[in-house]
Amino acid sequence: MERKVRILIAKPGLDGHDRGAKVVARALRDGGFEVVYTGLHQTPEQIVSAAIQEDVDAIGMSILSGAHKYLFTRVIELLKENKADDIKVFGGGIIPDEDLPKLKEQGVQAIFTPGTSTGDIINWVKQAITSKM
Repeated sequence: MERKVRILIAKPGLDGHDRGAKVVARALRDGGFEVVYTGLHQTPEQIVSAAIQEDVDAIGMSILSGAHKYLFTRVIELLKENKADDIKVFGGGIIPDEDLPKLKEQGVQAIFTPGTSTGDIINWVKQAITSKM
């Protein structure tokens, strides 16, 4: 039996708006993926620890607070430090277009901005994560 792709959805930082994260988590679950949602106010350390413990294939972070540069960078650093950099990182939220190239250069696989359909996110996961397994 084939193992389902496991995705951790995280809401890092102090931002308390998690509707988008919950919508994406539900859509991914409905799309056939196994989803772990960590809840609000997670630190990068908590996110990486949960990702390793849950043996996930990818981490999706929803960031609306403006702290995306630090949060994405720190999660990627911690994954490398823990020899878990095979876990792909993607995310979404309110992220300025001018920050996208730098985030991708640092290792963020994809950024989904407001208006992206859940179908597009599911298709990206199928292509970028499932095809690498």
